[in-house]
Amino acid sequence: MDLNMDLNAPHSMGTTIIGVTYDGGVVLGADSRTSTGVYVANRASDKITKLTDNVYVCRSGSAADSQIVSDYVRHFLHQHTIQLGQPATVKVAANLVRLLAYNNKDMLQTGLIVGGWDKYNGGRIYGIPLGGTIIEQPFAIGGSGSSYLYGFFDQAWREGMTREEAEQLVVKAVSLAIARDGASGGVVRTVTINSEGVTRKFYPGDQLPLWHEELEPKKIHYWMF
Repeated sequence: MDLNMDLNAPHSMGTTIIGVTYDGGVVLGADSRTSTGVYVANRASDKITKLTDNVYVCRSGSAADSQIVSDYVRHFLHQHTIQLGQPATVKVAANLVRLLAYNNKDMLQTGLIVGGWDKYNGGRIYGIPLGGTIIEQPFAIGGSGSSYLYGFFDQAWREGMTREEAEQLVVKAVSLAIARDGASGGVVRTVTINSEGVTRKFYPGDQLPLWHEELEPKKIHYWMF
């Protein structure tokens, strides 16, 4: 074990983030592990951040970089809403994220997934990977755990899923990445956005599906003598 690990290293979200469209809205999901080098700095961080009432962003990469982009975009969208007198569309929010990411691509180390619902286009998912490209997709995956999920999503995702099917797919996919990717872990958080509003859900580690050769989590009892 390396006892000289740098605990002052930048906080990095070796991460699994997912956005999925379904018939009526979108589901966003993420794990909760934040690392400083090889040290787990936070086991239960929230990587799904609110931009507006109807748009959220999943954050991966450098925690500081993704947080400052989210803060700036939230500020600009608030001004946009005041000026227009109505909420910004998902596309407007995603393009603001893309603009900041692209114009600062030499300084930012973050990949983002923007998802939400608006009355003009319904549920939309946009992937904005490192460098500031923007891609509208029926589903998007990102972070270090995503490399384990491409084949899984090619097989499991389909058009016209119900809300329950989409939520189950996201939880199953994040739990698979947690089992395979050492930089992903903790709990699973999901955000479902549709015409009725936003629903957040929380899945602790002992409620996640187990995969091949995974050990079942056990509760540890501490006794004081």
